[in-house]
Amino acid sequence: MTALPSQNRPDLAALILRVSLGALFLAHAGLKIFVFTPAGTAGFFQSIGLPGPLAYLVIAVELLGGLALIAGYRTRIVALALIPVLLGAIVTVHFAAGFWFSNENGGWEYPAFWIVALVVQALLGDGAAALGRKLN
Repeated sequence: MTALPSQNRPDLAALILRVSLGALFLAHAGLKIFVFTPAGTAGFFQSIGLPGPLAYLVIAVELLGGLALIAGYRTRIVALALIPVLLGAIVTVHFAAGFWFSNENGGWEYPAFWIVALVVQALLGDGAAALGRKLN
């Protein structure tokens, strides 16, 4: 097996992280769309004291942000723009459940790690096979 040249590894690492993060955001948007339904998600938001319409904004941000990450479009900006969604999830839902995500109602361990991964992505940038590179 031929090793990758060392100058290509950060680009490959950024690509893998970018696509993984994008897929996770698409999965979470899909959960809200196809399992909980947008109206059900809005109802949940209202039940925890948030405006119901905010749910539709969160779904849109997760969906569009996930697609942008996968495509590698404005990766640094998109990664940073997705952090408030996760901070909101931590503050409004997961913090009271404690740290461990295996706790009832899920703790804040997983969304906190997701934030760290988004910060790393913002620092790494687009990586390989990114639409952003083709537009520059």
